[in-house]
Order: sequence, then structure tokens, then C-alpha cells
Amino acid sequence: MMKVAVIGANGKIGQHLVEQMQHAKTHEVIAVVRKEAQQKALQERGLTAKLADLEGPVSELKSLLKDVDAVVFTAGSGGNTGDDKTLLVDLDGAVKTIEAAEASGVKRFVMVSAWQSNNRENWAEDLRPYYAAKHYADRELMRSKLSWTIVRPGALTDEEATGKVVVGDSLAPGTVPREDVASVLRRCLDENGTEFRAFDLMAGESEVEQSLQSMKEMA
Repeated sequence: MMKVAVIGANGKIGQHLVEQMQHAKTHEVIAVVRKEAQQKALQERGLTAKLADLEGPVSELKSLLKDVDAVVFTAGSGGNTGDDKTLLVDLDGAVKTIEAAEASGVKRFVMVSAWQSNNRENWAEDLRPYYAAKHYADRELMRSKLSWTIVRPGALTDEEATGKVVVGDSLAPGTVPREDVASVLRRCLDENGTEFRAFDLMAGESEVEQSLQSMKEMA
């Protein structure tokens, strides 16, 4: 059993992931949020919840991640903020978390990115600052000493999970329910062959576990 810190546990994907991990009981989950009210709500559900400001110093994140085995980074500035917050949270917040994880002895890091963030030619014109933030945060993670996985989901929906997805190095554009994204993140912690892999994720026809196992054949 690993001790897993979910950064951005109050986000839409983060909420699904924390709930799934609490139910599965395969790992000890630490829900990391920004506001005290969020922390209190999670604690009332019996979860370990800690506060962190991704715009704060790396030293605070380092203390937070002490004795943690794995990090899942699901945080984001959100669609209602400006490009400044995209830079400070989606890029610098992610990089500071990577630095803190390395300094704290964390071994595993799973990153939520965006479809084709690795391929500038496919960036959505109206989301270029967001895509640039994801691109360089992913690059810093790949340069780190951590055992990393980068999940690049398509357009996110709040539809009910189907449990069926498709993964690949370069998928056509599409959508995927946030709840299914959370399932993929959770399974990445356990599925051998997902380490040091970055992949697109969409709704598909295969079970999550089967899809992730198929990456071994793609390697």
C-alpha cells in the first residue's frame, strides 16, 4: 500500500479520484486542497486532508510530501481565471510540486495533462497559454528523477463513467468523462508498464485495465 497525495483534490477529476481511492482502500490517500472549508468537508468524510498553496514556496510543498510514496497532480487554475493563473498554477505550481516530490523522496508521479499537449500543431488556438503550460510542465516531469506517467485526456465531460476508454500516443480528438479519467489515474498507480509513458486518453471500447495493459505492446 502506498501513501498517495492527490494535488487538487477538490477539482472535478480530483474529487472522483479521492472518492474512488477511499472506496477501493488499496492505497492511503491524502487529499490536498487550497481552502480550509474544502479540507474540513473532506475530513468529515473520514479522509486525511491537507492544505497547500501552489503559489507558495517549494519548502511548504516539500514538508507536505514528507513520507509520501506517490503524487497524482490533478490541480488546475480553472477556465474562469486569466493567463497569469494558468502560468502560476498549471505550470509553476506543477513544477514546484515536481521539485518538492524529488526533494522529499517521492518515487511515483502521475500528471494530468491535456490531449496532444506534446504536439504544438494540435493545440487549440483559444487555449494556447494553457497548452503551453501543460507542455512545459510535462517536459519538466520527464526531465525529473521521478517514475512518471503523463495522462493527456481529451475534452472533459461530466457524463457518467462508462469504464471504457482508449489510450494511445496520438489519438483523434474526442471526449472522455472525468470519472473515467480518475479511474485511469488510479490504475496507473498499480499497472506495471505505465511508468515513463505519456499518452492520450479518450472514451473508447476497452476496459481501463485492458487499455493500460495494451501500452506494454505499444512500447
